[in-house]
Amino acid sequence: MAATRREFLAGRQRAALGLLAMAISSGCASLAPAEPPLHVYTGRFAASVDRGGDRQAISGRFTLAMHPGRTTLDLASPLGNTLARVETDAAGATLTAPKADGTLATWKGDSPEALAEAALGFGLPVSGLADWIAGRAAPGRPARLSPESGPAKRIEQDGWVIVIEERFEDTGAPRRLSLDRVADTAAGTALRLRFALEPLPNAPGVPAPVPQ
Repeated sequence: MAATRREFLAGRQRAALGLLAMAISSGCASLAPAEPPLHVYTGRFAASVDRGGDRQAISGRFTLAMHPGRTTLDLASPLGNTLARVETDAAGATLTAPKADGTLATWKGDSPEALAEAALGFGLPVSGLADWIAGRAAPGRPARLSPESGPAKRIEQDGWVIVIEERFEDTGAPRRLSLDRVADTAAGTALRLRFALEPLPNAPGVPAPVPQ
């Protein structure tokens, strides 16, 4: 592992959004750009975490890039400072995020959701996001779609409820969507993610709005 066990435990103990807010203020962490992807989504995100009544929120920009056999999710502050990078491939998952001193640490795990849960305190739905953001259920796993035929407006999968709130008029691709995971206990963690997508490079459209 690129980080020590002590660093990993410290990462678990930090409140996830407190860590991300600290990254915004420090502004000293940066990631090397990934190799050119086969397909990429960009736009703005807003995250709200409720831990038994303790609510925190943060927003910024995201890039979701699909390479052959690998997916990379980058989260950045509105100023472009690194919040987190989650990479997943056949070998497992890697999460890179700032430590307390602003330098970057890397953790490895079997799945991106479990890794984010352990290191950040909440699970990022990386395994399904590439499909949900395109308006479809992830293949090979149970899902409920509404309506059952035609463009989906609501997808329930992997414990998440995905609502496609708006589509681009010219392409029909999702423009705004929300992802909700409800807490399973009163003291559990509920998470809401909202994405506002920019048009794909080869598709006309308007700039992504800031999620409200």
